[in-house]
Amino acid sequence: MSRKLLNINCLPAVMFALSIGVVGCGNQATSTSFTQSTTRVNYNLPQVVATTSILCDLTKQIARNTVNLTCLIPPDADPHLYQPKPEDRTALEQANLILYNGYNLEPGLIKLIKATKSNASKIAVAPIAVPQPQKFRQSGNIVTDPHIWHNPKNAIRMVEVISRNLVKLEPSNAETYNSNQIKINAELTQLDSWIKSRIASIPTDKRTLVTPHNALSYYTKAYGLSLVGSVEGISTNKRPTDTQVKNLAKKIQQTKVPTIFPETAINSNIIQSVAAAATVKVAERTLYTDGLGDVGTDGETYQNMMAANTRTIVEGLGGTYLIFQPKASK
Repeated sequence: MSRKLLNINCLPAVMFALSIGVVGCGNQATSTSFTQSTTRVNYNLPQVVATTSILCDLTKQIARNTVNLTCLIPPDADPHLYQPKPEDRTALEQANLILYNGYNLEPGLIKLIKATKSNASKIAVAPIAVPQPQKFRQSGNIVTDPHIWHNPKNAIRMVEVISRNLVKLEPSNAETYNSNQIKINAELTQLDSWIKSRIASIPTDKRTLVTPHNALSYYTKAYGLSLVGSVEGISTNKRPTDTQVKNLAKKIQQTKVPTIFPETAINSNIIQSVAAAATVKVAERTLYTDGLGDVGTDGETYQNMMAANTRTIVEGLGGTYLIFQPKASK
């Protein structure tokens, strides 16, 4: 698939627009591409590669116009299943800095990154940001949960890791990186408080979240929700057996939750089958679990994605949703 260079000077406005101007239309933003871009790239700038849409967006917000940023996994792709392309290898070989999630989130790319003979710094962001990750049981094995960004406090640590490595790459831009890091961290702190307030509006007996696979354990632990159906539920790379669907449906019926939530990474037919077996309804909105949404959706940036997911959960479980409106830092 050919991917075009993205100019992020003025991405389309979305429902949860940032108010602090970390990535604003008044400044020329980081030159960004989804691999295979040979035009409009300033090769005098450092070449930075980020594997996931989450890392890509956070790096954009920190670096702005100081690097050429190549993002390997598109927002609509599942990092667990993503198969590297020839242009990905080229981008990695030309990079000055490589940022990847780690904890086996993007196994195909991790293997390629480790095999790439490059002098670039190869930074596994998640293990540095969260050295003691949450774990869960899947198919009889204990597995590390790589989806650390679903807790904004972890995202703050990710921002710190990215910023620190950008400073190492371009010390002359340290002031810019540090300033943007402070702005982002201030907004993510507000976001964390806002999510807590919205989850608190959900009736106590309805604070149970049922999702297809284990991607939101950091979110549920941070905000006091019970998570059902994901540990031995559905993975993104396998269709569940009839027995798995029946077992998950029984768990759902026991919790008496009114709603279960589809995910962008899971086939909607699967969640519909589970809902039918459990005789519950499916939320109208879909959760962003393994990455951001496409440009123009309500999940196109990290902050917007977290706000959109919270809206979906709060409205689905009977809480009161209010738009997230962060205050600009002084």
